[in-house]
Amino acid sequence: MAISLRPAHLRRYLEIARLLWKHARPEVKGTAPPELTPDPQDPAGTGQSTDLATDLEAMGPTFIKLGQVLSTRPDLLPPAQLEALARLQDQCEPFPFEEARQVVEEELGARISKIYLEFETKPVAAASLGQVHRATMRDGRRVAVKVQRPGVRAQVEDDLEVLRSAAEILDRHLRVSEAYRFADLVEEFRRSLERELDYVAEAQNLTRLAEILRPFERLQVPEAVPGLSAARVLTMEYVEGRKITEVSALARIDIDGMELADELFAAYLEQVLVAGFFHADPHPGNVLITPEGRLALIDVGMVGTLSTDMQGSLLRLLLAAADGRGEELAELAEAMGEPQPEFDPAALRRSVATILADNRDAKMGDIAVGTLMIEVNRSASAAGLRLPAELALLGKTLLHLDEIGRLLAPEFEPNEAIRRHAAELSGKRMRSRTTLGRLLATSHDIAEFVERLPARANKILDRVANNELSVRVDALDHTLLLQGAQTIANRIVLGLVLAALIVGAALLMRVETTFRILGYPGLAMLCFMTAAAGGVALAVHIVLGDVRSRPRHR
Repeated sequence: MAISLRPAHLRRYLEIARLLWKHARPEVKGTAPPELTPDPQDPAGTGQSTDLATDLEAMGPTFIKLGQVLSTRPDLLPPAQLEALARLQDQCEPFPFEEARQVVEEELGARISKIYLEFETKPVAAASLGQVHRATMRDGRRVAVKVQRPGVRAQVEDDLEVLRSAAEILDRHLRVSEAYRFADLVEEFRRSLERELDYVAEAQNLTRLAEILRPFERLQVPEAVPGLSAARVLTMEYVEGRKITEVSALARIDIDGMELADELFAAYLEQVLVAGFFHADPHPGNVLITPEGRLALIDVGMVGTLSTDMQGSLLRLLLAAADGRGEELAELAEAMGEPQPEFDPAALRRSVATILADNRDAKMGDIAVGTLMIEVNRSASAAGLRLPAELALLGKTLLHLDEIGRLLAPEFEPNEAIRRHAAELSGKRMRSRTTLGRLLATSHDIAEFVERLPARANKILDRVANNELSVRVDALDHTLLLQGAQTIANRIVLGLVLAALIVGAALLMRVETTFRILGYPGLAMLCFMTAAAGGVALAVHIVLGDVRSRPRHR
């Protein structure tokens, strides 16, 4: 891919190069993989990791989101950087209300005063991609209106173009690119960011998530207002509440933290393992405690989707982790992942066993289940196994849940919650897969099998009775193998004999005799001519034999 020479793009290339030199120092192919260069004054790397998050924030919305995606990749970054990026705050200065008004009116096709009874000019929150205003509908409902930042889509597209070409350059020149595939990472990031920029998709996410969480009475999701959402504007129910990090210890006395933590964890297990659709960014800033003591999940632009097979694999993976079955956990990870050429299964099993042995009896305050999943990801990467991106995203999601759980109830045990809800989740998975279409398809297959079974059984029994039953096995023809080996051995021996004749002829050239041919010692010339004739005959035989054995193509 050609590098764009536009000034804005060139500036971005220089910023990316500076970022890599400062934080990764990647080497060219054939040398050591990139790693964090430690500061002697900060051996843990915490200061440098904070600098990385700060540098990404300074580069704008695309790179803020890139940092959030990288925080889910323990195979790419060390723990200190992952922790810093996981806490990357997406907060920016708000843009003027007149620009917000213009976006709303362009997208919804009417003046704000015609759509809303009241519309607050000062936003309640502002991020890199958009900001949120409180408003009141004409029927008196209070709503939150999310407005996309003007020009952000064009900026993101330009940045993605630069990142795509930079990733291809890294893939060509870094040895570690064979395992990490930076171009694939950028493509995955592009799809995620484009979904987050589409507020129509976010409105659909709200509706779907609200349906999934309907059985959980202590949880709620704001509902999208039909007809008032477009690509750059989202109108949804306004949820009154405070961020969970802003609730004082005294106020938490009136909250049943253990029940809330257990229901939140159960709801996410339901999303991941039954629905295959989950809110992928439940950091404490996106979880509110309402005056009624419920938990509200907001900002569902980032979601994860899982196939049916992936859900089943994750259920078995979580159960193996909860029960401390290291061997089974390693086998499941190996089955889910993509082995690299240097994959070492024994190293993966040893590493996973060590992780589980250290954390088996730990409680929430000591070990987080999200941290456990990230450590398994990191161990798999170190052993040469590339796990699915969905597993890394789930690890980040669980990491956020662990943090919320510590705030709500430090004594809550996630491993026990997994074991407690496993039977119910398995039953729901079976019921969700038992649809009318599946039953009809299975019934058709069974009927076809039963219908054809008697005729097939009769044919087999008739062949057995007439001694006509034969089993064909495609195996190696040992006769041909031995013939080939013998031919090779004969050619080698003949070649050695001819070489010996040539060496003998050279030595006999120094022996003076009366018998001469063309002025040279006759015996030496006879040896040389015999070797030459034998060499020509051997070459002709080899060429003709190879031509005859070559398969004919029609």
